[in-house]
Parts: sequence; structure tokens; C-alpha cells
Amino acid sequence: MDRLSAPIMTNMNTPGFDAATFEELARSRLLATPQLLDEPQSPSDDDLNPGSTRSTAGLRHAAVLVPIIAHQPLSVLLTARTDHLPSHAGQIAFPGGKVESFDAGPLAAALRETREEIALDQAFIEPVGFLPPYRTGTGYIITPSVALVRPGFKLTPDPKEVASVFEVPFAFLMNEANHQIHSRVFGGIERRFYAMPYEERYIWGATAGIIRTLYRRLFSI
Repeated sequence: MDRLSAPIMTNMNTPGFDAATFEELARSRLLATPQLLDEPQSPSDDDLNPGSTRSTAGLRHAAVLVPIIAHQPLSVLLTARTDHLPSHAGQIAFPGGKVESFDAGPLAAALRETREEIALDQAFIEPVGFLPPYRTGTGYIITPSVALVRPGFKLTPDPKEVASVFEVPFAFLMNEANHQIHSRVFGGIERRFYAMPYEERYIWGATAGIIRTLYRRLFSI
């Protein structure tokens, strides 16, 4: 559950809240280096399900990029996974994937996966910090790397993995009123999770959990 409260009163819809303001805030409140170990206080799919007894043994490391597009107003880049993938088919996700042995770290893995999935050139990406690792119910521990992305890029989604790429206003995702709590039955057990429906897109699960973590790091004390 949330351990931070009292949201900072910041109006993200004003012209003054631009990419430079976001970068200053992010560099002051996000982690400067990745935190690779899963800890009891790390955010997870279990945050809304107290009493869960999921095992933490054998967690696989993954990394995602949280791309904040430096428009005015800011937006967040997300992908819709193709329907034929073996896991999380059709879901909304940040670009990313497993951290491989040849990756220099989670940031390198996130940049590599972003290039492979949507062909976003690294020259447009400015990393600004990390979020705490996020543990999923499917056995992954994800390190999110937050970055500003300079406009002017061209994207080419990999049709094997990405059905579409789209943007959601940063202000919408950072508005706690849009952080809904939904539930579904998985394996005969009802599970609660964050969901942030936007237009026809249903953002939920780990992606919504990571967005919630970003909100708490930036705008709660």
C-alpha cells in the first residue's frame, strides 16, 4: 500500500510545467542509480492485495523505459502488445523486456529493447533517473528507467511484438483521480490492481503500478 501521502500541489497543465521543470523534479526525487534487489518495501502487484503469499524466489530481471515526451504539455509514450505474444498479449506496456547477460545494466537493457521494439533512436533519449524495482505476479522484477525524449523522432514498431504506439498526457497519468482500483479473478482468487483507462486504452496491472510509483515519487511527500 501507499507509504507516501500529502500530494505536492503542482499544476502540470500550466505553461510553466515544461520539460525543464520535469527534469529538475525528476533528478531530485528519482533514484540516481538502479536499485536491483527486491526489498519488502518495493512496489509490486501485491500492494493492493495484503496477505498475498507469492514466492519471491527465482525472480527474473527485466527493464522498461518510461519515456516522457518533451512536448508542451508533456506526454508519456506507451505501446500496445500484439495479440499473439505468449505472455501479456494485447496489454498496454512500456517498451522493455528481459535483462540479458550481455546488457551493461537495466538502463542498457531498456534502451536496447526500446530500439528493438519501436526503433526509438537513443540520440533522442535523456535518462533522468530510476524508479524502485517493481515485482510482478508473473515472476519478474522490473527496473524502470525514466527518460525525457526530445520530439522529432520517428518510430517503426516491430510487428511481431508491438501492435501500436501511442501517447497519453502526462498530466492525466499524474492525476490521482485517474488511478482507479479494479479487480479480476485470477486462478480462482480475486485480485485488485490499479487501472487508468484513457480513451479506448485500458492501462492496468504492472504498467499502471509503475505509473502509480512514478506519481508517488514525484508528487507525494
